[in-house]
Amino acid sequence: MKIAALSLLTLCLSATAVTPALANQELAKRKACLSCHGVDKPVLGPSFKDVALKYRGQKGMDAKLAEKVLKGGGGVWKMPMGPMPAQSQVSSAEAKQLSSWILSLK
Repeated sequence: MKIAALSLLTLCLSATAVTPALANQELAKRKACLSCHGVDKPVLGPSFKDVALKYRGQKGMDAKLAEKVLKGGGGVWKMPMGPMPAQSQVSSAEAKQLSSWILSLK
């Protein structure tokens, strides 16, 4: 009986495991990125999928995008809010994680 219960518990936990994509989207939510960017729709800034489309495949873009998160953007997108402000609530490691995730979106 204990083995069956343990097997059922293991199965339930594995079925609810968080995928890397969901974990990254949750990080974006916690760091308030989704206040200005939608994953697939622009809000005040461009959608993350539009960012990925524009920059994917460009050498060193992971690092450049992470730097834009940390220091602010340059108004490349001509969005209503203007240039993106620096995001001081995001650590360097989180900015790298977020930029890699954004560039992986299709």
